[in-house]
Amino acid sequence: MADKVTFYEAVGGEETFRRLVHRFYQGVANDPELRALYPEEDLGPAEDRLRLFLMQYWGGPGTYGEQRGHPRLRMRHVPFVIGERERDLWLKHMRDAVDELDLPDELEKMLWDYFTMAAKTLVNAPS
Repeated sequence: MADKVTFYEAVGGEETFRRLVHRFYQGVANDPELRALYPEEDLGPAEDRLRLFLMQYWGGPGTYGEQRGHPRLRMRHVPFVIGERERDLWLKHMRDAVDELDLPDELEKMLWDYFTMAAKTLVNAPS
């Protein structure tokens, strides 16, 4: 019986998530509105956290959980005002990053559906 391939493995593993998250944070770094949501001067730690979270979420190593515990995404984002504008900017830069991966349609849709759902659930401020 063949082993089931995880999404993480199907998209190319760590290298794919490194590319995705690095490209996303390049967009964030050049977007004054969205950049204002990131308190750290260096985006490197945020990039590491997102990459490790996504790798774990999609079936890769559990390093994120080992280092930071349960993701508690909504709780971790409460200190930041996230309205529809911030959500849309976040999705714009993530869309650019996803597009550069050139994944097969089915895998791209799974990834994008997750990002749109997650972004929607993190909105915590009225329009």
